[in-house]
Amino acid sequence: MKNSLKLLLIVLAALAFVTLNLAMTQKANDPWVIPAKYKAMKSTIKAGDPSINTVGKELYNQHCRSCHGTKGLGDGPKAKNLKTSTGDFSSKAFQDQADGDIYYQSFVGRDEMPNFEKKIADEGDRWAVVYYMRAMKK
Repeated sequence: MKNSLKLLLIVLAALAFVTLNLAMTQKANDPWVIPAKYKAMKSTIKAGDPSINTVGKELYNQHCRSCHGTKGLGDGPKAKNLKTSTGDFSSKAFQDQADGDIYYQSFVGRDEMPNFEKKIADEGDRWAVVYYMRAMKK
């Protein structure tokens, strides 16, 4: 009787683990839900600001390149270890997003995409990264 109970508990725990992992994987691949506050955001720097090619590039290389790749194609060395897509910043789908959408995804994050609000605290620096990613279009 005790062995049957142990076996039942092990099977239930394994089933719960598999179900939870499946649910997390499906959630991670769902479309992003961007709060209205971010959709309406406007940049604190101008598109041609020189900080894009200095600060934006430096911060991208420091924090983003390992997953998203040098050219933003989603082919960084860490990308193959992730369950979710790292995206392609050169794609029309990415480039068609509002600046606030890219900002939210890049700095608030979700699931395997970490939050960078503390690591990149300066608002202007964040926008420099957004515009640097925009420069990766095809």
